[in-house]
Amino acid sequence: MGIKNRLVLLNFLQFFVWGSWLISIGNYLGGTLHFSGSQIGAVFSTLGIASLFMPTLMGIVADKWINAERVLGACHIIGGALLLYASTISDPNAFFWVMLLNSMFYMPTIALNNSVSYTILEQKGHDIVKEFPPIRVWGTIGFVVAMWVVDLCGWTSSSMQLIFSAASAFVLGIYAFTLAKCPPIKATKGSSLFSTLGLDAFVLFKQRKMFVFFLFAMFLGAALQITNAFGGSFLESFKTTLPDSFGVKHSNLLLSVSQISETLFILTIPFFLRRFGIKRVMLISIFAWVFRFGLFAFGDPGSRLPLLVLSMIIYGMAFDFFNISGSLFVEKETPSNIRASAQGLFMFMTNGLGAMAGGYCSGLIVDHFTSGDVRDWQSIWLTFSAYVLVLGLIFPFVFKYKHDPKALENISH
Repeated sequence: MGIKNRLVLLNFLQFFVWGSWLISIGNYLGGTLHFSGSQIGAVFSTLGIASLFMPTLMGIVADKWINAERVLGACHIIGGALLLYASTISDPNAFFWVMLLNSMFYMPTIALNNSVSYTILEQKGHDIVKEFPPIRVWGTIGFVVAMWVVDLCGWTSSSMQLIFSAASAFVLGIYAFTLAKCPPIKATKGSSLFSTLGLDAFVLFKQRKMFVFFLFAMFLGAALQITNAFGGSFLESFKTTLPDSFGVKHSNLLLSVSQISETLFILTIPFFLRRFGIKRVMLISIFAWVFRFGLFAFGDPGSRLPLLVLSMIIYGMAFDFFNISGSLFVEKETPSNIRASAQGLFMFMTNGLGAMAGGYCSGLIVDHFTSGDVRDWQSIWLTFSAYVLVLGLIFPFVFKYKHDPKALENISH
């Protein structure tokens, strides 16, 4: 199997593991285990809490001490064992702690997956900006395939989704150990303790453009998990009024349109980055989030289904133009000796501080607009939309970055 195909399989499995439960777990927790909005939000906040330190920590380990592909494999095997245990738990507090442990081992693998892919492509002399997006798109395809399998097997409200994800994690963990070696870069003689511990990436905050970029990465990170946490619950709320609608019967299939859209927008990233630069691409992403939430506010699985489908399509632009483009921007702006640490730092800001705040605050907002068993979903989605709109109005005035198309012709160090 060629190196590109091996990386395609790596990215496919990386997000297959996540797609097996991330979108449908809200159905299971809310509909089957009867968790409250705050309790569901707390489970999703574990992604953010873990990302506060684990991606950075594992990035340091991969940069300084242990091959990145080995760290990647070990994290998936441990995470799979924790998912198996989570499938046996129904108590909200116990479930939170086990999923927090799982997140501590899964979240670092997203940045490690990028780092391993970049390193192997660079070893073989490939153009990362050109070659990585078509490889990464298979990660999204893996996410979609997992969602479809869970939906068609009837596991969206069952603990089987966690067992299925665990089995996938074990397969990926073993596979990672067979990849090309991505050895750590040894510290040079006379290196400072700061450098030896792999904390070099934090010096990026000294650059104004990077400080502002990471700050808005955190704010946008708060939006990333909102529809993951409550999209399924939102569609399930129509069971009494629109029980026979496709969106209610197959909520995962409808929500998967978002990930299918990702596969298309990922392929456009090289063009948009080279043509417009990271500033405009991120601005497009921000306003895409505004429409993503706004269309949810006015859509339903019945006569207004087209609004929900349009929201799903827009999600691809909202997610990719921020998450994937942001990762490539960080890759361009950092030297190779802190590559894994810098990607971990990006994860720390987006899926760490941002997702933690987003998971916690979104749960409070959902409970605020809940009266008894009835939730005012329109007010909930419009609140989320207004939040991102404010970010979009501020961002172009504070992020100062001059776009140089030639600088993106070949990301390598």
